[in-house]
Amino acid sequence: MGKTTDIREAVEAELKFDPLVDDADIHVANLDGDVALNGTVPSYPQYLEAAAASQRVAGVKNVHNHLEVVLAAADYRDDARLTTAANNALTQNAIVPDGVEATAIDGNLALTGTVEYGAERAAAEQAVAGLTGVRNVRDEIEISYDLDPVDVDLHVQEALNRSALVRDDSDVKVATKGGIITLTGHVRTWAEHDAVVGAAWMARGVIDIDDQLQITG
Repeated sequence: MGKTTDIREAVEAELKFDPLVDDADIHVANLDGDVALNGTVPSYPQYLEAAAASQRVAGVKNVHNHLEVVLAAADYRDDARLTTAANNALTQNAIVPDGVEATAIDGNLALTGTVEYGAERAAAEQAVAGLTGVRNVRDEIEISYDLDPVDVDLHVQEALNRSALVRDDSDVKVATKGGIITLTGHVRTWAEHDAVVGAAWMARGVIDIDDQLQITG
Protein backbone atom coordinates (compact mmCIF):
# COMPACT_ATOMS: atom_id res chain seq x y z
CA MET A 1 0.00 0.00 0.00
CA GLY A 2 2.83 2.38 -0.78
CA LYS A 3 1.05 4.45 -3.42
CA THR A 4 -1.67 6.99 -2.83
CA THR A 5 -3.86 5.44 -5.51
CA ASP A 6 -3.44 1.98 -4.00
CA ILE A 7 -5.09 3.04 -0.74
CA ARG A 8 -7.88 4.88 -2.54
CA GLU A 9 -8.57 1.90 -4.78
CA ALA A 10 -8.45 -0.47 -1.80
CA VAL A 11 -10.97 1.65 0.11
CA GLU A 12 -13.24 1.76 -2.94
CA ALA A 13 -12.97 -2.02 -3.25
CA GLU A 14 -13.79 -2.49 0.44
CA LEU A 15 -16.85 -0.24 0.18
CA LYS A 16 -18.05 -2.17 -2.85
CA PHE A 17 -17.40 -5.49 -1.06
CA ASP A 18 -19.28 -4.48 2.10
CA PRO A 19 -22.94 -5.65 1.78
CA LEU A 20 -24.07 -3.03 4.28
CA VAL A 21 -22.93 -0.10 2.12
CA ASP A 22 -24.38 1.24 -1.14
CA ASP A 23 -21.25 2.80 -2.62
CA ALA A 24 -22.89 4.16 -5.80
CA ASP A 25 -22.63 7.80 -4.69
CA ILE A 26 -19.51 7.61 -2.50
CA HIS A 27 -16.32 9.27 -3.72
CA VAL A 28 -13.00 8.46 -2.06
CA ALA A 29 -9.96 10.73 -1.83
CA ASN A 30 -6.66 9.85 -0.19
CA LEU A 31 -3.56 11.78 0.78
CA ASP A 32 -0.84 9.79 2.54
CA GLY A 33 -3.32 7.61 4.39
CA ASP A 34 -5.76 10.41 5.23
CA VAL A 35 -8.95 9.23 3.54
CA ALA A 36 -11.93 11.48 2.83
CA LEU A 37 -15.38 10.11 2.02
CA ASN A 38 -17.60 12.44 0.00
CA GLY A 39 -21.04 12.01 -1.52
CA THR A 40 -24.30 10.56 -0.21
CA VAL A 41 -25.69 7.41 1.39
CA PRO A 42 -29.36 6.49 1.98
CA SER A 43 -29.19 5.86 5.75
CA TYR A 44 -27.29 6.74 8.91
CA PRO A 45 -26.13 3.12 9.51
CA GLN A 46 -24.54 3.23 6.05
CA TYR A 47 -22.85 6.52 6.99
CA LEU A 48 -21.27 4.77 9.98
CA GLU A 49 -20.46 1.56 8.12
CA ALA A 50 -18.72 3.39 5.28
CA ALA A 51 -16.27 4.87 7.77
CA ALA A 52 -15.79 1.51 9.50
CA ALA A 53 -15.14 -0.22 6.18
CA SER A 54 -12.54 2.40 5.26
CA GLN A 55 -10.78 1.91 8.60
CA ARG A 56 -10.36 -1.79 7.84
CA VAL A 57 -8.06 -1.04 4.90
CA ALA A 58 -4.32 -1.31 5.50
CA GLY A 59 -2.52 2.02 5.29
CA VAL A 60 -5.50 4.14 6.32
CA LYS A 61 -4.49 6.46 9.16
CA ASN A 62 -7.50 8.77 9.37
CA VAL A 63 -11.00 8.79 7.91
CA HIS A 64 -12.80 12.09 7.32
CA ASN A 65 -16.45 11.22 6.84
CA HIS A 66 -18.12 13.98 4.82
CA LEU A 67 -20.96 11.79 3.59
CA GLU A 68 -24.49 13.19 3.68
CA VAL A 69 -27.48 11.01 4.51
CA VAL A 70 -30.22 11.51 1.91
CA LEU A 71 -33.28 9.55 2.97
CA ALA A 72 -35.65 7.89 0.56
CA ALA A 73 -39.18 9.27 0.74
CA ALA A 74 -40.42 6.03 2.34
CA ASP A 75 -37.85 6.37 5.17
CA TYR A 76 -38.78 9.92 6.16
CA ARG A 77 -40.30 10.45 9.63
CA ASP A 78 -41.54 13.75 10.96
CA ASP A 79 -39.81 15.11 14.06
CA ALA A 80 -42.55 14.10 16.49
CA ARG A 81 -42.62 10.46 15.34
CA LEU A 82 -38.84 10.17 15.27
CA THR A 83 -38.50 11.74 18.72
CA THR A 84 -41.03 9.25 20.11
CA ALA A 85 -39.34 6.29 18.42
CA ALA A 86 -35.92 7.35 19.69
CA ASN A 87 -37.07 7.82 23.28
CA ASN A 88 -38.82 4.45 23.21
CA ALA A 89 -35.58 2.84 21.99
CA LEU A 90 -33.63 4.49 24.82
CA THR A 91 -36.19 3.39 27.43
CA GLN A 92 -36.14 -0.20 26.20
CA ASN A 93 -32.35 -0.45 26.27
CA ALA A 94 -31.23 -2.03 29.56
CA ILE A 95 -27.80 -0.34 29.46
CA VAL A 96 -29.03 3.23 29.00
CA PRO A 97 -29.93 4.83 32.36
CA ASP A 98 -33.09 6.79 33.04
CA GLY A 99 -32.92 10.47 32.18
CA VAL A 100 -31.30 10.14 28.76
CA GLU A 101 -33.56 11.74 26.16
CA ALA A 102 -33.64 12.31 22.40
CA THR A 103 -34.99 15.21 20.36
CA ALA A 104 -35.30 15.18 16.56
CA ILE A 105 -34.98 18.17 14.26
CA ASP A 106 -35.20 17.40 10.53
CA GLY A 107 -33.98 13.85 11.09
CA ASN A 108 -31.04 14.94 13.27
CA LEU A 109 -31.20 13.41 16.75
CA ALA A 110 -29.74 15.19 19.78
CA LEU A 111 -29.12 13.04 22.86
CA THR A 112 -29.05 14.70 26.29
CA GLY A 113 -28.87 13.58 29.90
CA THR A 114 -26.27 12.20 32.31
CA VAL A 115 -24.60 8.79 32.60
CA GLU A 116 -21.82 7.34 34.74
CA TYR A 117 -19.80 5.56 32.06
CA GLY A 118 -18.73 6.18 28.51
CA ALA A 119 -20.08 2.73 27.65
CA GLU A 120 -23.59 3.91 28.63
CA ARG A 121 -23.26 6.93 26.37
CA ALA A 122 -22.14 4.69 23.50
CA ALA A 123 -25.11 2.38 24.16
CA ALA A 124 -27.47 5.34 23.83
CA GLU A 125 -26.01 6.21 20.44
CA GLN A 126 -26.28 2.63 19.26
CA ALA A 127 -29.89 2.37 20.50
CA VAL A 128 -31.06 5.10 18.13
CA ALA A 129 -28.58 4.88 15.24
CA GLY A 130 -30.52 2.25 13.32
CA LEU A 131 -33.94 3.87 13.53
CA THR A 132 -35.68 4.66 10.26
CA GLY A 133 -35.59 8.39 9.55
CA VAL A 134 -32.32 9.20 11.34
CA ARG A 135 -29.95 11.43 9.35
CA ASN A 136 -27.42 12.11 12.10
CA VAL A 137 -26.86 11.70 15.84
CA ARG A 138 -25.38 14.45 18.00
CA ASP A 139 -24.32 13.14 21.41
CA GLU A 140 -24.60 15.80 24.13
CA ILE A 141 -24.84 13.30 27.00
CA GLU A 142 -22.70 14.27 29.98
CA ILE A 143 -20.73 11.83 32.11
CA SER A 144 -21.11 12.40 35.86
CA TYR A 145 -17.93 13.08 37.78
CA ASP A 146 -18.65 13.21 41.51
CA LEU A 147 -15.48 11.58 42.83
CA ASP A 148 -11.83 11.76 41.91
CA PRO A 149 -10.90 8.69 39.86
CA VAL A 150 -8.56 6.39 41.75
CA ASP A 151 -5.62 5.07 39.73
CA VAL A 152 -7.61 5.34 36.51
CA ASP A 153 -4.49 5.38 34.38
CA LEU A 154 -3.21 2.22 36.11
CA HIS A 155 -6.50 0.39 35.62
CA VAL A 156 -6.63 1.34 31.94
CA GLN A 157 -3.02 0.28 31.41
CA GLU A 158 -3.80 -3.09 33.01
CA ALA A 159 -6.83 -3.45 30.72
CA LEU A 160 -4.60 -2.80 27.70
CA ASN A 161 -2.17 -5.46 28.92
CA ARG A 162 -5.05 -7.95 28.98
CA SER A 163 -6.36 -7.04 25.54
CA ALA A 164 -5.82 -9.56 22.75
CA LEU A 165 -5.84 -6.73 20.20
CA VAL A 166 -3.04 -4.68 21.78
CA ARG A 167 0.44 -6.02 21.09
CA ASP A 168 2.72 -6.91 24.01
CA ASP A 169 5.38 -4.36 23.03
CA SER A 170 2.86 -1.52 22.67
CA ASP A 171 4.17 1.96 23.50
CA VAL A 172 0.71 3.33 24.32
CA LYS A 173 0.74 5.52 27.41
CA VAL A 174 -2.17 6.59 29.59
CA ALA A 175 -2.29 9.80 31.65
CA THR A 176 -5.22 11.16 33.67
CA LYS A 177 -5.96 14.72 34.78
CA GLY A 178 -9.29 16.00 35.99
CA GLY A 179 -11.21 13.03 34.64
CA ILE A 180 -9.71 13.42 31.17
CA ILE A 181 -7.58 10.54 29.86
CA THR A 182 -4.83 11.35 27.39
CA LEU A 183 -3.75 8.48 25.15
CA THR A 184 -0.40 8.68 23.36
CA GLY A 185 1.72 6.22 21.40
CA HIS A 186 1.38 4.14 18.28
CA VAL A 187 -1.07 1.46 17.13
CA ARG A 188 -0.92 -0.60 13.96
CA THR A 189 -4.59 -0.75 12.99
CA TRP A 190 -7.94 0.88 13.65
CA ALA A 191 -9.01 -2.28 15.47
CA GLU A 192 -6.12 -1.81 17.90
CA HIS A 193 -6.94 1.90 18.17
CA ASP A 194 -10.58 1.17 19.02
CA ALA A 195 -9.52 -1.44 21.59
CA VAL A 196 -7.35 1.14 23.38
CA VAL A 197 -10.02 3.86 23.33
CA GLY A 198 -12.69 1.37 24.39
CA ALA A 199 -10.62 0.27 27.38
CA ALA A 200 -10.18 3.89 28.44
CA TRP A 201 -13.93 4.56 28.29
CA MET A 202 -14.61 1.56 30.53
CA ALA A 203 -12.93 3.23 33.52
CA ARG A 204 -15.13 4.91 36.14
CA GLY A 205 -14.70 8.65 36.47
CA VAL A 206 -13.62 9.29 32.88
CA ILE A 207 -15.45 12.29 31.43
CA ASP A 208 -13.51 12.66 28.19
CA ILE A 209 -10.64 11.18 26.18
CA ASP A 210 -7.87 13.12 24.46
CA ASP A 211 -7.00 10.70 21.68
CA GLN A 212 -3.46 11.41 20.47
CA LEU A 213 -2.80 7.88 19.21
CA GLN A 214 -1.01 7.55 15.90
CA ILE A 215 -1.96 4.78 13.49
CA THR A 216 1.07 3.42 11.70
CA GLY A 217 -0.82 1.21 9.25
